[in-house]
Amino acid sequence: MDLDKAIHSRTSVKKFKSKKPDWRDIIECIDATRYSPKAGKNFTLKFILVDDKNKIKKITEACQQDFIADASYVLVVISDHSRLKNSFGNEFGKKYGKQQAGAAIENFLLKITEKNLSTCWIGFFTEKQIKRELKIPESSNVEAIFPIGFGFGNQKKKNPIDLDNILYFNQYGNVKMKSPKGFVD
Repeated sequence: MDLDKAIHSRTSVKKFKSKKPDWRDIIECIDATRYSPKAGKNFTLKFILVDDKNKIKKITEACQQDFIADASYVLVVISDHSRLKNSFGNEFGKKYGKQQAGAAIENFLLKITEKNLSTCWIGFFTEKQIKRELKIPESSNVEAIFPIGFGFGNQKKKNPIDLDNILYFNQYGNVKMKSPKGFVD
């Protein structure tokens, strides 16, 4: 699948088939995260791939979203910003860690799409419950949770935001780009 097709077809899926994907395909998707931008060459993410149904049930409860229980796997993305904080200070270390997580997660999502697997980015959860269930160190942050499986049925088609509503030139609110000769296009 080419990149444009993966970008345009990626969608959040909340219904999964009972067929279990090959876990090695998910590992390839996780591997794609290693190629994302890294502040100070520090990769701060770790991943826990869960297929234990009892643990998935506990994760589902911590997220308060029942559809997660139907997934074959759940990927929990965690980070430890301590090295970034040591290098860049507390405020920027935390900021760069969040940026890195977002970039790495997008690589993961595009690779999941390429593999014809489905997921949904879960950002709402009780972090203490997740940490307790998966024995995640208190110093780490749970960044996101991804139920993974084969999507069931037709998914809603995306309606992208009109580019004219989000793109400005040279300053906020300026919707015109000057041509090289100084004329407004």
